[in-house]
Amino acid sequence: MTGVTQPLPGVAWYDLNNPASPALDELAKQYQLHELQIEDCRHIQRAKTEDYDHYIFTVLKALQPGKTPKFLDFDIFLGKDFLITVHAGSCPAIDKAVQRAQQQKIQRLDKLFYILVDHTVDEYLLVLDALAEQISDVESDVLEKPEPPVLRRIFNMKRNLIDFRRNAGGMREVVNQLMRREQGFLGDDLDPFFRDVYDHIVRTVDLIETYRDLLSSSTDIYLSAVANRTNQIVKVLTVWGTVALPLVVITGFFGMNLPLPWQHDPLGAVYATALMVAIGGLILWYFRKQGWF
Repeated sequence: MTGVTQPLPGVAWYDLNNPASPALDELAKQYQLHELQIEDCRHIQRAKTEDYDHYIFTVLKALQPGKTPKFLDFDIFLGKDFLITVHAGSCPAIDKAVQRAQQQKIQRLDKLFYILVDHTVDEYLLVLDALAEQISDVESDVLEKPEPPVLRRIFNMKRNLIDFRRNAGGMREVVNQLMRREQGFLGDDLDPFFRDVYDHIVRTVDLIETYRDLLSSSTDIYLSAVANRTNQIVKVLTVWGTVALPLVVITGFFGMNLPLPWQHDPLGAVYATALMVAIGGLILWYFRKQGWF
Protein backbone atom coordinates (compact mmCIF):
# COMPACT_ATOMS: atom_id res chain seq x y z
CA MET A 1 0.00 0.00 0.00
CA THR A 2 1.57 3.27 -1.14
CA GLY A 3 2.37 5.75 1.61
CA VAL A 4 2.20 3.15 4.40
CA THR A 5 5.15 1.58 6.18
CA GLN A 6 5.36 -1.25 8.68
CA PRO A 7 7.98 -0.25 11.25
CA LEU A 8 8.18 -3.83 12.56
CA PRO A 9 8.09 -6.62 9.98
CA GLY A 10 5.46 -9.22 10.74
CA VAL A 11 3.55 -6.92 13.11
CA ALA A 12 0.25 -5.32 12.04
CA TRP A 13 1.52 -1.84 12.78
CA TYR A 14 0.96 0.60 9.95
CA ASP A 15 2.56 4.04 10.01
CA LEU A 16 1.58 7.00 7.82
CA ASN A 17 3.61 10.22 7.83
CA ASN A 18 1.06 12.08 5.69
CA PRO A 19 -2.51 12.37 7.01
CA ALA A 20 -3.74 13.47 3.58
CA SER A 21 -2.55 10.22 1.98
CA PRO A 22 -5.26 8.09 0.25
CA ALA A 23 -3.71 5.13 2.05
CA LEU A 24 -5.42 6.31 5.24
CA ASP A 25 -8.80 5.99 3.52
CA GLU A 26 -7.91 2.47 2.38
CA LEU A 27 -6.93 1.48 5.93
CA ALA A 28 -10.17 3.04 7.20
CA LYS A 29 -12.20 0.82 4.85
CA GLN A 30 -10.16 -2.25 5.70
CA TYR A 31 -10.49 -1.85 9.48
CA GLN A 32 -13.85 -0.02 9.53
CA LEU A 33 -12.58 3.21 11.08
CA HIS A 34 -15.09 6.00 11.59
CA GLU A 35 -15.00 8.73 8.98
CA LEU A 36 -15.08 11.49 11.62
CA GLN A 37 -11.85 10.20 13.12
CA ILE A 38 -10.23 10.08 9.71
CA GLU A 39 -11.22 13.72 9.40
CA ASP A 40 -9.74 14.39 12.85
CA CYS A 41 -6.42 13.00 11.61
CA ARG A 42 -6.37 15.64 8.90
CA HIS A 43 -7.12 18.60 11.16
CA ILE A 44 -5.59 19.89 14.37
CA GLN A 45 -7.35 18.42 17.42
CA ARG A 46 -7.05 18.57 21.18
CA ALA A 47 -5.49 15.63 22.98
CA LYS A 48 -8.22 13.01 23.53
CA THR A 49 -9.07 9.32 23.52
CA GLU A 50 -12.30 7.74 22.29
CA ASP A 51 -13.65 4.18 22.54
CA TYR A 52 -15.36 2.29 19.76
CA ASP A 53 -16.59 -1.26 19.51
CA HIS A 54 -13.51 -2.73 17.88
CA TYR A 55 -10.82 -0.09 18.47
CA ILE A 56 -9.79 2.98 20.44
CA PHE A 57 -8.74 6.26 18.85
CA THR A 58 -6.23 8.48 20.64
CA VAL A 59 -4.83 11.87 19.74
CA LEU A 60 -1.48 12.60 21.37
CA LYS A 61 0.47 15.85 21.29
CA ALA A 62 3.99 15.11 20.09
CA LEU A 63 6.78 17.65 20.33
CA GLN A 64 8.32 18.71 17.05
CA PRO A 65 12.13 18.88 17.17
CA GLY A 66 13.43 22.46 17.15
CA LYS A 67 14.54 25.40 19.29
CA THR A 68 10.98 26.48 20.07
CA PRO A 69 8.55 23.86 21.45
CA LYS A 70 5.89 23.10 18.84
CA PHE A 71 3.26 20.41 19.08
CA LEU A 72 1.95 18.16 16.32
CA ASP A 73 -0.98 15.77 16.40
CA PHE A 74 0.03 12.13 16.72
CA ASP A 75 -3.02 9.94 16.04
CA ILE A 76 -3.22 6.27 17.00
CA PHE A 77 -5.84 3.64 16.20
CA LEU A 78 -5.52 0.51 18.34
CA GLY A 79 -7.57 -2.61 17.68
CA LYS A 80 -7.17 -6.25 18.61
CA ASP A 81 -5.35 -7.05 15.39
CA PHE A 82 -4.03 -3.70 14.15
CA LEU A 83 -2.16 -0.56 15.20
CA ILE A 84 -2.26 2.49 12.95
CA THR A 85 -0.21 5.62 13.63
CA VAL A 86 -0.75 8.87 11.71
CA HIS A 87 1.43 11.98 11.91
CA ALA A 88 2.74 14.77 9.70
CA GLY A 89 6.45 14.59 8.98
CA SER A 90 8.96 12.99 11.30
CA CYS A 91 8.05 11.73 14.75
CA PRO A 92 10.87 10.90 17.21
CA ALA A 93 8.55 8.69 19.26
CA ILE A 94 8.17 6.28 16.31
CA ASP A 95 11.92 5.75 15.90
CA LYS A 96 12.48 5.30 19.63
CA ALA A 97 9.52 2.91 19.93
CA VAL A 98 10.83 0.79 17.04
CA GLN A 99 14.29 0.63 18.58
CA ARG A 100 12.89 -0.33 21.99
CA ALA A 101 10.53 -2.93 20.51
CA GLN A 102 13.38 -4.55 18.56
CA GLN A 103 15.63 -4.67 21.63
CA GLN A 104 12.92 -6.17 23.85
CA LYS A 105 11.36 -8.24 21.03
CA ILE A 106 7.92 -6.77 21.65
CA GLN A 107 5.11 -7.69 19.26
CA ARG A 108 2.04 -7.04 21.40
CA LEU A 109 0.09 -4.20 19.86
CA ASP A 110 -1.19 -2.82 23.18
CA LYS A 111 2.35 -2.74 24.57
CA LEU A 112 3.55 -0.94 21.44
CA PHE A 113 0.76 1.55 22.06
CA TYR A 114 2.05 2.08 25.61
CA ILE A 115 5.62 2.56 24.34
CA LEU A 116 4.44 5.24 21.89
CA VAL A 117 2.62 7.10 24.66
CA ASP A 118 5.60 6.75 26.99
CA HIS A 119 8.13 8.15 24.51
CA THR A 120 5.79 10.99 23.56
CA VAL A 121 5.60 12.07 27.21
CA ASP A 122 9.33 11.56 27.80
CA GLU A 123 10.07 14.12 25.08
CA TYR A 124 8.35 16.73 27.26
CA LEU A 125 10.86 16.36 30.08
CA LEU A 126 13.81 16.67 27.70
CA VAL A 127 12.48 19.96 26.35
CA LEU A 128 11.74 21.22 29.87
CA ASP A 129 15.35 20.51 30.87
CA ALA A 130 16.50 22.76 28.03
CA LEU A 131 13.98 25.41 29.07
CA ALA A 132 15.30 25.29 32.63
CA GLU A 133 18.76 26.25 31.37
CA GLN A 134 17.31 29.12 29.33
CA ILE A 135 15.38 30.40 32.35
CA SER A 136 18.57 30.27 34.44
CA ASP A 137 20.34 32.39 31.81
CA VAL A 138 17.44 34.85 31.77
CA GLU A 139 17.57 35.23 35.55
CA SER A 140 21.28 36.09 35.34
CA ASP A 141 20.71 38.58 32.52
CA VAL A 142 17.89 40.28 34.43
CA LEU A 143 20.23 41.01 37.32
CA GLU A 144 23.26 42.00 35.26
CA LYS A 145 21.77 43.89 32.28
CA PRO A 146 18.01 44.52 32.46
CA GLU A 147 17.47 45.57 28.84
CA PRO A 148 14.33 45.37 26.61
CA PRO A 149 15.65 42.27 24.71
CA VAL A 150 15.73 40.39 28.01
CA LEU A 151 12.10 41.29 28.69
CA ARG A 152 11.23 40.16 25.16
CA ARG A 153 12.85 36.78 25.85
CA ILE A 154 10.86 36.44 29.06
CA PHE A 155 7.56 37.10 27.30
CA ASN A 156 8.40 34.65 24.50
CA MET A 157 9.25 31.94 27.01
CA LYS A 158 6.07 32.59 28.99
CA ARG A 159 4.05 32.31 25.78
CA ASN A 160 5.75 28.98 24.98
CA LEU A 161 5.05 27.70 28.49
CA ILE A 162 1.38 28.64 28.22
CA ASP A 163 1.09 26.59 25.03
CA PHE A 164 3.10 23.80 26.68
CA ARG A 165 0.78 23.84 29.69
CA ARG A 166 -2.32 23.62 27.52
CA ASN A 167 -1.06 20.60 25.59
CA ALA A 168 0.45 18.86 28.61
CA GLY A 169 -2.81 19.33 30.53
CA GLY A 170 -4.73 17.64 27.71
CA MET A 171 -2.21 14.79 27.65
CA ARG A 172 -2.63 14.34 31.40
CA GLU A 173 -6.35 13.75 30.91
CA VAL A 174 -5.68 11.28 28.09
CA VAL A 175 -3.21 9.23 30.14
CA ASN A 176 -5.57 9.33 33.11
CA GLN A 177 -8.38 7.86 30.98
CA LEU A 178 -6.09 5.17 29.59
CA MET A 179 -4.87 4.32 33.08
CA ARG A 180 -8.43 3.95 34.45
CA ARG A 181 -9.70 1.84 31.56
CA GLU A 182 -11.00 -1.36 33.16
CA GLN A 183 -11.40 -3.50 30.07
CA GLY A 184 -10.84 -3.30 26.36
CA PHE A 185 -7.80 -3.39 24.14
CA LEU A 186 -5.18 -2.64 26.81
CA GLY A 187 -4.00 -5.53 28.97
CA ASP A 188 -4.37 -5.23 32.74
CA ASP A 189 -0.65 -5.90 33.09
CA LEU A 190 -0.01 -2.47 31.51
CA ASP A 191 -1.74 -0.56 34.32
CA PRO A 192 1.50 0.00 36.32
CA PHE A 193 3.20 1.24 33.17
CA PHE A 194 0.47 3.76 32.44
CA ARG A 195 0.57 4.91 36.06
CA ASP A 196 4.28 5.58 35.58
CA VAL A 197 3.52 7.61 32.44
CA TYR A 198 0.87 9.51 34.38
CA ASP A 199 3.42 10.35 37.08
CA HIS A 200 5.71 11.73 34.39
CA ILE A 201 3.04 13.93 32.84
CA VAL A 202 1.96 15.23 36.27
CA ARG A 203 5.59 16.07 37.00
CA THR A 204 5.75 17.83 33.63
CA VAL A 205 2.73 19.99 34.44
CA ASP A 206 4.17 20.83 37.87
CA LEU A 207 7.50 21.85 36.33
CA ILE A 208 5.72 24.05 33.81
CA GLU A 209 3.91 25.86 36.62
CA THR A 210 7.20 26.26 38.51
CA TYR A 211 8.95 27.69 35.46
CA ARG A 212 6.08 30.09 34.84
CA ASP A 213 6.42 31.33 38.42
CA LEU A 214 10.17 31.79 37.91
CA LEU A 215 9.57 33.83 34.76
CA SER A 216 6.97 35.94 36.56
CA SER A 217 9.54 36.59 39.30
CA SER A 218 12.11 37.50 36.65
CA THR A 219 9.64 39.99 35.20
CA ASP A 220 9.19 41.58 38.63
CA ILE A 221 12.97 41.73 39.09
CA TYR A 222 13.36 43.35 35.66
CA LEU A 223 10.76 46.01 36.43
CA SER A 224 12.35 46.67 39.83
CA ALA A 225 15.81 46.95 38.29
CA VAL A 226 14.57 49.37 35.63
CA ALA A 227 12.76 51.46 38.25
CA ASN A 228 15.84 51.48 40.48
CA ARG A 229 18.05 52.57 37.59
CA THR A 230 15.59 55.34 36.73
CA ASN A 231 15.63 56.46 40.36
CA GLN A 232 19.42 56.58 40.32
CA ILE A 233 19.40 58.75 37.21
CA VAL A 234 16.77 61.06 38.67
CA LYS A 235 18.76 61.32 41.90
CA VAL A 236 21.94 62.35 40.06
CA LEU A 237 20.05 64.91 37.99
CA THR A 238 18.39 66.27 41.12
CA VAL A 239 21.73 66.66 42.91
CA TRP A 240 23.31 68.56 40.04
CA GLY A 241 20.16 70.62 39.55
CA THR A 242 20.26 71.59 43.21
CA VAL A 243 23.93 72.52 42.94
CA ALA A 244 23.30 74.59 39.82
CA LEU A 245 20.27 76.46 41.25
CA PRO A 246 22.18 78.85 43.61
CA LEU A 247 24.79 79.40 40.89
CA VAL A 248 22.04 80.53 38.53
CA VAL A 249 20.70 82.86 41.23
CA ILE A 250 24.14 84.38 41.87
CA THR A 251 24.91 84.93 38.18
CA GLY A 252 21.48 86.41 37.70
CA PHE A 253 21.97 88.74 40.66
CA PHE A 254 25.31 90.08 39.41
CA GLY A 255 23.90 90.37 35.91
CA MET A 256 21.37 93.03 36.89
CA ASN A 257 21.92 96.53 35.53
CA LEU A 258 22.11 98.10 39.01
CA PRO A 259 24.83 99.24 41.38
CA LEU A 260 26.13 96.00 42.94
CA PRO A 261 28.91 94.92 45.31
CA TRP A 262 32.30 94.39 43.63
CA GLN A 263 30.97 96.10 40.53
CA HIS A 264 34.04 98.31 40.16
CA ASP A 265 36.47 96.00 41.94
CA PRO A 266 39.08 94.47 39.56
CA LEU A 267 38.74 91.15 41.47
CA GLY A 268 34.93 91.19 41.43
CA ALA A 269 34.72 88.29 38.99
CA VAL A 270 37.13 86.29 41.14
CA TYR A 271 35.06 86.94 44.24
CA ALA A 272 31.81 85.95 42.48
CA THR A 273 33.41 82.77 41.15
CA ALA A 274 34.79 81.89 44.56
CA LEU A 275 31.37 82.46 46.10
CA MET A 276 29.72 80.12 43.62
CA VAL A 277 32.39 77.45 44.12
CA ALA A 278 32.03 77.72 47.89
CA ILE A 279 28.23 77.43 47.79
CA GLY A 280 28.40 74.51 45.33
CA GLY A 281 30.97 72.72 47.45
CA LEU A 282 28.93 73.32 50.60
CA ILE A 283 25.85 71.80 48.99
CA LEU A 284 27.80 68.76 47.76
CA TRP A 285 29.34 68.28 51.23
CA TYR A 286 25.93 68.43 52.85
CA PHE A 287 24.46 65.88 50.40
CA ARG A 288 27.42 63.62 50.94
CA LYS A 289 27.06 63.88 54.70
CA GLN A 290 23.40 62.91 54.43
CA GLY A 291 24.29 59.90 52.27
CA TRP A 292 22.17 61.09 49.35
CA PHE A 293 24.82 60.24 46.77
